[in-house]
Amino acid sequence: MEPVILASASPRRRELLQQAGISFEVRPSDAEETITKTEPSEIVEELSFLKCSDIAEKVRGDRVILGADTIVFFQGKVLGKPSTKQEAAEMLESLQGKTHEVYTGVTFIVRKGKHSEVHTFSEKTAVTFYPMNREEIRAYVESGEPMDKAGAYGIQGRFAVFVKEIRGDYNNVVGLPVSRLYQELKRAGIPGGGISHV
Repeated sequence: MEPVILASASPRRRELLQQAGISFEVRPSDAEETITKTEPSEIVEELSFLKCSDIAEKVRGDRVILGADTIVFFQGKVLGKPSTKQEAAEMLESLQGKTHEVYTGVTFIVRKGKHSEVHTFSEKTAVTFYPMNREEIRAYVESGEPMDKAGAYGIQGRFAVFVKEIRGDYNNVVGLPVSRLYQELKRAGIPGGGISHV
């Protein structure tokens, strides 16, 4: 089987697919991320579909194309990637000592000949932070780690010391619910769930 095409530049998603043993190649989507939905699960599903279908239109042959998108959702608001250090600090200030949800939407398109099957799902994980003081927030922001991450934190990095509790899939917070993905790929008839045994 040809490797899965990952329509994302995220290094975290690459690492998770490598850990799982799923054979893949990277072809990031540059599709414009236009949101028409309001429910967080529908937002990430819509964005993952946009990325996936963008690349599916550009590749030839029988392939599996994979797109994903992750957001942090807190008190009715979507928290994306911070654009400034100030914005990162404000996000962390609002989240500290509280519980929020992380949603990842996943779409994969299975193309065989002229036939294409679209599979989309989303996963939700609740994350609770310990309280943080201003000095802790400032030091973390200055590390640079928050700047390319939804909600301004990386659970797999230095921020791990502030995570009190997780309810749900840890890898979903990193950026890809890889165990659910594996099950969905198997259900879609992908041999071995895309895992290479070479």
